[in-house]
Amino acid sequence: MRALAIFLLLLGAGRTLGAEESADRQVAFGLKVAQKGLWQEARFRFERATQLEPSNASALNNLAVALEQMGEFEEARKAYEKALSLKAGDIYIQQNYDLFREADDKRNRKSRRKRP
Repeated sequence: MRALAIFLLLLGAGRTLGAEESADRQVAFGLKVAQKGLWQEARFRFERATQLEPSNASALNNLAVALEQMGEFEEARKAYEKALSLKAGDIYIQQNYDLFREADDKRNRKSRRKRP
């Protein structure tokens, strides 16, 4: 009976590790396709990674970059902010967010100037 309990415990632990590995694989694949400019596929992979591991700040940061590249700026902002809330002080996430905000501010200023 004790052996069965240990087996079930290990089986449950394996599923957790598998999910983490799967999220990491999704992020890795997302990065490969993003480098090729395949932003829709990259977005799908990063979203899948965040589904598997919702607290994965790296996946959220990468999702934000993909959303930004696809012109979905409000969703990108939300993803950046969530990534920063999960991993405050991460220099890479902060740099990406700062660049995003600068570009977003410029876009907003331009759109305000074009209005009659």
